[in-house]
Amino acid sequence: MWTREEVKARGKAALNRNYWYAVLTAVVLGICAGGSGGSSAGSSYNNAKNNGADDLANIFTPQIIAIILGVACVAILISIALKIFVFNPIAVGCQRFFILNDSENASLNEIGYGFKNDYMNIVKIMFLKDLYIFLWTLLLIVPGIIKSYEYMLVPYLLAEDSSLSADEIFALSKDMMMGNKMDAFVLQLSFIGWVILTVFTCGILGLFYVNPYIYGTMAAMYLSIKEGLNPTDAYYDPYANTAM
Repeated sequence: MWTREEVKARGKAALNRNYWYAVLTAVVLGICAGGSGGSSAGSSYNNAKNNGADDLANIFTPQIIAIILGVACVAILISIALKIFVFNPIAVGCQRFFILNDSENASLNEIGYGFKNDYMNIVKIMFLKDLYIFLWTLLLIVPGIIKSYEYMLVPYLLAEDSSLSADEIFALSKDMMMGNKMDAFVLQLSFIGWVILTVFTCGILGLFYVNPYIYGTMAAMYLSIKEGLNPTDAYYDPYANTAM
């Protein structure tokens, strides 16, 4: 069985050995995973609340509202398409980088792996993963969280063998995470101190250390689970003779 100390040590060693490439890949993976943003409109509301109601009524006619809603829908569809056809394949390539970087100095060329190897298969499986988690979350929050951990290894499995079918990928991820979901959650939780420090440094610490450290550690966790499938052979291939 793997331990938090073991995989975190592997993640840190990989980061230190190939630092700048790991940082750049983590930035790309963070963008693919989605960022957070904010907006502020409080001051404009306060300035206009006494005399702006009539102006707003004149500006926001039904036609203007329809245009705004139409533009918003188009923007949402474009963002979904980018996620499915661009960001997900890039994310798989980034995970491949961190997998390889565990034992060697990986190249940034690995980021483009998803576009050069079974592209449509990667697109389909990553879309299904997101869809399944979304639907389970709609049902109830807790099942959605459980499914997100059950399918956590899908990008890593694709990064190592993009030719596998959806049934094989989901079955493998489910089997490999059996008994490891809580440990994976605790592993992620163990970075809370680093996340707090990242907030206090306005994201600088996360950019240059915490994010690549976490991504490297999670790749090391995947590799440790894979190696643990057969304690007598650290290079056991989990895909061989797998009954689905």
